[in-house]
This record gives sequence, C-alpha cells and structure tokens, in this order.
Amino acid sequence: MVPPRPRVELYAAIRRDSRIGLSSREIERKYHVGWRTVRAALDSVWPAPRKAYPKRGSKLDPFKPAIDAMLRTDLDAPRKQRHTIKRIYDRLIDEHAMTDVSYRRVRDYVAERKAQIRVEAGRAPTQVFIAQTHKPGAEAEVDFGEVAIRLRGKLVTVYLFAFRMSFSGKAVHRAFISGGFEAFFEGHVHAFEVLGGIPYGKVRYDNLKAAVSRVLGFARYRQEADRWLGFRETWGIEPFYCQPGIEGAHEKGGVEGDVGWFRRNHMVPVPDVGSLDELNHMIDGWDLADDNRRIGLRPYTIGEHFAVEKPLLKPLPAERCETGRWFHPRVDRFSQVTVQANRYSVPVRLIGRQSRALLHANRIEIYDSTRLVARHERFMGKGGSQLDLDHYLEGLLRKPGALPGATALEQARAAGKFTPVHDAWWAAACKAHGDRDGTKALIEVLLLHRHLAHEQVVAGIAAALHSGALTADAVAVEARRIADDTSAPTPADSNPAANPIVSLTERRLAQLPPDTRPPPSVTHYDQLLRLRPTAQEGTPNQ
Repeated sequence: MVPPRPRVELYAAIRRDSRIGLSSREIERKYHVGWRTVRAALDSVWPAPRKAYPKRGSKLDPFKPAIDAMLRTDLDAPRKQRHTIKRIYDRLIDEHAMTDVSYRRVRDYVAERKAQIRVEAGRAPTQVFIAQTHKPGAEAEVDFGEVAIRLRGKLVTVYLFAFRMSFSGKAVHRAFISGGFEAFFEGHVHAFEVLGGIPYGKVRYDNLKAAVSRVLGFARYRQEADRWLGFRETWGIEPFYCQPGIEGAHEKGGVEGDVGWFRRNHMVPVPDVGSLDELNHMIDGWDLADDNRRIGLRPYTIGEHFAVEKPLLKPLPAERCETGRWFHPRVDRFSQVTVQANRYSVPVRLIGRQSRALLHANRIEIYDSTRLVARHERFMGKGGSQLDLDHYLEGLLRKPGALPGATALEQARAAGKFTPVHDAWWAAACKAHGDRDGTKALIEVLLLHRHLAHEQVVAGIAAALHSGALTADAVAVEARRIADDTSAPTPADSNPAANPIVSLTERRLAQLPPDTRPPPSVTHYDQLLRLRPTAQEGTPNQ
C-alpha cells in the first residue's frame, strides 16, 4: 500500500495534473481522494487548517475552581507556607471528596494554571530585560559578597569587595574582615590603583549603608553618608543608585554575576590561609589571570577589552583622603585599648595615657601622639581581644609569676610565635634556676625578638638548650652568632643532631685559627730534679 502523501505535496500534484489536462475524475482515481479534496487543491495552494476538535471533558473539571482558589490564596501567603502540589492533591481528596483523578493530572493543571493566575492578578510578568551597550571607560559596578575561608585552620566568613568595569568586564576584588565604611573605601582605592584610573561616567551601587544613610521615597534620590560624600568628591566618583531590594539587582547584573563566578571558580575548594594579606595576594593573582578569559561569546579577552578603555579613564587625584576611622581610647590598667567593642594591647608604659587608634578594614594601628606603638589584625566579631606578648614583657619582669596563665602567652602560642622550643628551654631553666629566676630568664630571652629575627632567636634557643646553657646571655650569643653567620643555614643550627659542639667553650675554641706550634716539652725542667734514694736501697754506712 502506497503511504499517503503530505497535503501540501498532494495539492501540488493535483494542480500539476490538472494543468496537463487530466479531468477531475481521473485525478480522484489516481490519488484516491474525493471531489472536495480536488476542488480545494485547485482553489488554493495551501491546505485549509484542520478544525480543532472540541476539548473533551475531564474528571478534574469539577475540582478546578477549588484549585484556582488555593492558588489565589498563595499570592499573599508567606513564601514558605504556600501550597505544594502534594498538599493541593491531599486537600482535594480530604475536603472535596475527589476520587479517580491521578496526581499527574493535578500536577499538569497546576503548572499551567499557576502562571495564568499570577498574570490575572497583576503579579507577572515580573520584569522585561533590555540589552545594554556600555561605552569604554564610562561605567562600573560595585558590590559586596560573602565567602567562607579557613583562617589559621578556623572556618570563618569574610566580605569580598568587587569593582567591575561594565565595558570590558575587568574586575578587581579584595577580601575584608569587615563590610563597613573602611572596607568600602579601601576597596575603591585598591581598585582605582589597580585599574590606573577612574570611570568618567557613573558607578552603579545598591543602597549600601556605607554610602546611603536614607532611601528617600521618590525617584532615585538618596541621603548620602557624610564620609561617603567627602570620599567620592575627593576621587571624582559619580554614583548611580539602583532600586531598593531584589528588583534593583538586575540594574548591576554584571557585578552580581561576577561575585558568584569568582566564588565558584576561585574559592572552591575553600582556601586555607594564615592571614588576610595572604588571601588578598592570591586574589590579586587570580584577577591578573582572569585577563586572559573570554566572557560568553565575546571575540576578545577581558584584558584586550580593558586595553581599549584604560586610556579613557580619569587620572587618579593627587590628594588622597584617609580611609580609616580615628578613635581616641584611654589605655586601661590591663594595658589595652577598646575600639568597636574589642580590646587591643599596647606597651605597658602607656597605661593611663590617652592614645589614638586608626581602624582599617583588616587592621588597627595605635599611636602615642604621632608615634606608632602597636599594630594588630582587626578582631572578627565583638567582645574579643588581640594581645601581643611583647607589650607585657617589662611588666612581667616585675611580676614573672603572671606569665604562665597570661592570655597574651596563649595567643602567642596559637599564633606560632611562642614555639615548643621556647617551652622546652623555659622548663629546663625553671628546673635549673627555680620558677621565678627561670621565668625571668625566659622573659629576657623574649626581649631578644625586638632586635633579632624570630627564626634566629628560636635557633639560638635550640642551640643553647642542646649545650645546656640556660641563661639569657648564652641564648643572645648563639642568636647573634647565627645572625652574623650568613653562610650557615638556620635550620642546621637549630637541629641538635647536626651540631657537633657540645659546650660553649668548645664552640669558642672552634672559632680560633689552627695552632701550628710544636707541643711543649718539660725536658729542661727534669734536670732540676734531685735524685732521691729509694727505701729498698737503704742508707750507706758512715
């Protein structure tokens, strides 16, 4: 049996046979069709569309009004307490006695009807997205994102600042402990210095508290923070504030997507770093490597696009403004200052004095008048403390019994500054000299860290411990010898097995030049000896 031809092809064949003179009867017999089909093919090249069959009724039809009512109530219900398809299906069975209707039929109806109800209620479509063209060097976008890292073995969350050029997609990132004013300003300064200029057009922001103190209820007017006004005037930034809430996220969609892309591609697996400076050094390398990446189907890389817009950027200002915040705390009796509900140590000689503290995003600097006396990493959270054992050494010389339980000592151990070599030497010194004198000797050893490198002092302690020299002077001699001996590697000196010298005397003798003189002789002195008779020989008769 010959398969039936498509209707368009059949109509074309009928019209072709009619033109060569075949009658309608012959065409009907040839193609096994009726006269209506032949007449329709001769009247039009295109077959008339088939009439749709009337839709058959469904067993779900009596329950559709109930489903629609449930979907309408969901429009104003909390997001996490809206009907699921399973819940709709169960309610139809329990409350409306529905039987012999499959779950799949209910699911298909809800999927189709839910979108229609949102449109009927004016809740959809949500937004229309219009493609934009950005001029080189004209626009940029700024945003913050949260990323998790392992900081000295502890899982913490830090803030990732992102500044992205809209034309090229060139992005500069920076990680900060805080997401406040200091991080906002320092992120801008770092981005402008890396880019080598400032966009001459607008920079898009959401309503960050660091920039906007109040969102006014009309148009895009904002009441800006005073510090932000001064900062943007200094750097010549023209801000553009997006709509509040999630509706404004699409207005700076480039940087929104960049933060997620950077987190997925560079922060997986979770970085394990010893400090924020180490992490930011890694981020700078990643940003530089991203210049070779192509965004989407663009024909050129990010770096090639940025080379076009870099000459168009505004130059950096000659005058800069301070990005940190100044505080004026008084040093308490614990030799600490309190800034932003956290405590930081200073040298004990400053107890009772007024100090000046400059708080940055990742660190804090404390001044006595104009002289820098302490620098700490900013504490993450509230109610914590950052203490430096070196600040308390003069006080501990007078109160050595306070050292074993000192908080500064525990923090030094956790940071790796007070090593097991220190502990071993301390224990040996206390055993040899007593707890008080042994602890005072250790404090004198710790004072060496102010003048010598940490590795050199540790190596000197290890050498002195191996030779049994349990005094601060001996450690100082060893540490300075290691510091002066640039040819000998420090790890070999700190390894007792690699050091053949077992005492300081032998070590000093080993530094002397070789003695080439002959060994001394006592032959000449033997001539001065007087012969004495032995007891066995006796005495001669007179």
